[in-house]
Amino acid sequence: MSDAPEILLAHHLKALKLPTFLREHQKLAQQCAAEGVDHVRYLARLVELELIDRERRMVERRIKAAKFPAVKSLDSFDFAAIPKLNKMQVLELARCEWIGRRENVIALGPSGTGKTHVALGIGLAACQKGLSVGFTTAAALVSEMMEARDERRLLRLQKQMAGDKLLIIDELGFVPLSKTGAELLFELISQRYERGSTLITSNLPFDEWTETFGSERLTGALLDRLTHHVSILEMNGQSYRLVQSRARKAG
Repeated sequence: MSDAPEILLAHHLKALKLPTFLREHQKLAQQCAAEGVDHVRYLARLVELELIDRERRMVERRIKAAKFPAVKSLDSFDFAAIPKLNKMQVLELARCEWIGRRENVIALGPSGTGKTHVALGIGLAACQKGLSVGFTTAAALVSEMMEARDERRLLRLQKQMAGDKLLIIDELGFVPLSKTGAELLFELISQRYERGSTLITSNLPFDEWTETFGSERLTGALLDRLTHHVSILEMNGQSYRLVQSRARKAG
């Protein structure tokens, strides 16, 4: 019967969804007893451990839900490799206040200049600040929307994507879009206009976006919405990947 209180406590802690409390309470009790810590400070430490662990699990869930192709932080980005990029601007964007204001970010530059790394770093920062994030490439997004339209579940998909505080659309301009694909992407961005933030990376300058969307009218309307409240990251310069590769070889 001496185990009964411990069994009952474990049962209650599981019911209350306090796994860290359950895992740590005995070890911490022994530690606090050895240090002469009173019961209030013991409980305060336990609660703090639970809160820290809960926040960590929530961040992990947001990262998983974002579907990042890789988890990359801005700490590992070599800003010196792309001198044209405004480091202070990127670090300010990583504070994520622009997401609260429902503004947009567009990163422009040739292939290999680190646009995706920066987008992933900002996306990770948003997850760590408690914001919901979605990541996709422009080609994959359009393909998914066209498939959803054919299966009559487009509205559900659009509603799901509208729920993300930040939607990252990578590699816009790598593949020309069909007329239907361009219209679906325009519709999604229009739905997010002043309701959610969108971060787009593109290898094309704005005056060449018509090549992707196939219509000057559609491209103009899209840019009008995207650039109304926007921060633009200029990432022209030598290939970031090439610089990183050379540095590794030199090392």
